[in-house]
Amino acid sequence: MDHYFSENPKTAHNIKIIEFFVRDKVLKLTTDSGVFSKDRPDFGTRCLIDSLPELSGKVLDLGCGYGIIGLSIALLNKEAHVTMADINRRAVELAQYNAKQNGIRNVDVLLSDGFSDIEGIFSAIVSNPPIRAGKKVIYPMFEQSLDHLEAGGALYIVIQKKQGANSALEKLRSVFGNCETINKCSGYWILRSVKE
Repeated sequence: MDHYFSENPKTAHNIKIIEFFVRDKVLKLTTDSGVFSKDRPDFGTRCLIDSLPELSGKVLDLGCGYGIIGLSIALLNKEAHVTMADINRRAVELAQYNAKQNGIRNVDVLLSDGFSDIEGIFSAIVSNPPIRAGKKVIYPMFEQSLDHLEAGGALYIVIQKKQGANSALEKLRSVFGNCETINKCSGYWILRSVKE
């Protein structure tokens, strides 16, 4: 069965264009079947974007999908350079297309299974992780995030309480030595861990 975290979705194409309002700006985003939240922006994604502080330097959007988080960050933070990465080829192609269509140049989009093809150190890593892939996929992402953050850099994730927010918080505390809930929106928790 195809999942949005499959490398090569075989689902028949079903192209859609959606609008996403981010502060006083609007992104026009092309989506397709076989990618996460193809019909409308995920509520947790909206909560995560609205909870982020100003970001600068090199930022990573891990599991970027069709680009909503990374493109929002790049649009709002002109001083940031955002690397967007996903295992899903269809999502990567859409994210590249959406960056170009929206005239956003301070981004790079690449195909990567977790951190497999990601190089460098980041001031922030932001993710709406693929919870349905399970802990065996997302917990290594948490662990490897620590190695890809500069000192003082932060990991920001969104996770639903009913999908394991408490256990994710405890896992992040064991990895980073800290984790705080910086926002809650209708059952979605925004967690932040800082590399000390």
